[in-house]
Amino acid sequence: MLNDFLNQVGPSTVGGLASGAIYALIALGYTMVYGVLRLINFAHSEIFMIGSFAALFAILHMGITGPLSGFALAGTLLVLMLVAMAASGGAAVLLEQVAYRPLRRRNASRLAALISAIGASIFLQEFFALIVIPKLFDRPSQGRLQVPVPRLLERESLLTIGNVEIRNDHVIILVSAVIMMILLDVFVNRTRIGRGIRATSQDPETATLMGVNIDKIIRTTFLVGGAMAGVAALLYAMEFENLRYNVGFLLGVKAFTAAVLGGIGNLRGALLGGLALGLIENWGAIFFGSEWKDVIAFSVLVLVLLFRPTGILGESLQRARA
Repeated sequence: MLNDFLNQVGPSTVGGLASGAIYALIALGYTMVYGVLRLINFAHSEIFMIGSFAALFAILHMGITGPLSGFALAGTLLVLMLVAMAASGGAAVLLEQVAYRPLRRRNASRLAALISAIGASIFLQEFFALIVIPKLFDRPSQGRLQVPVPRLLERESLLTIGNVEIRNDHVIILVSAVIMMILLDVFVNRTRIGRGIRATSQDPETATLMGVNIDKIIRTTFLVGGAMAGVAALLYAMEFENLRYNVGFLLGVKAFTAAVLGGIGNLRGALLGGLALGLIENWGAIFFGSEWKDVIAFSVLVLVLLFRPTGILGESLQRARA
């Protein structure tokens, strides 16, 4: 078993980092909303799903039927990323206005907001399964089959070290995740709106007295968190090449696990937690088999909540800069 692990740990590490980068991007939405509202937005997984189908819709209408390369690939990915970010970000803002803002203005309990999030999640899943997917992608609602995604690039080995193959798709995923994380970190720590987000996270009442528009800050938080999910949606569609109406459910739970693992409310913790979860999953699969990946992820969530509920970094959003 040890020899098998040593032989497979290299390839599993590369694949785990790629999967973890996708988890991390989705986890950013959970951690930002929690940092500002102390709310677990369980409908965030469907925001990811909306971004993935928006990217697929754009792919089909751009007439992409085969792999791209070079500048054509880079330009196409950039356009698709903007489409997915716009769709997910817009959907997240609409979700906040419909599902959360009325409750917040009535000073409803967090339990009411949590139930609203679960209801919105189920509604969006069924809406796409019964209406959007059959109409836009010519798929039957009965059976809710997978929708294939045209291949955007040929998977090629860029570098081989021993038995470790570093492919171009994995590099794209990792580089994209790191760039988006850096941009988000700069946005939160260096801009006026970012200061408003951190102030609202620390003390909403004092922030209001200091002239911070809370509604604008919350709307921006959902927009940015949704946009990060849109980036993850495109990368997921590019990597796995098929989508379902409930594609976000399992990924959403894993992303939430990553946010808790890194320290929910901490942006850098979301990145660290996502990468760590991807590695733990893939390394665990060497010992127990790939069918145990999901069990490993949920076991990590339980263990973190039991022994270190604040996560690895355990800082709140307003302390992220420090």
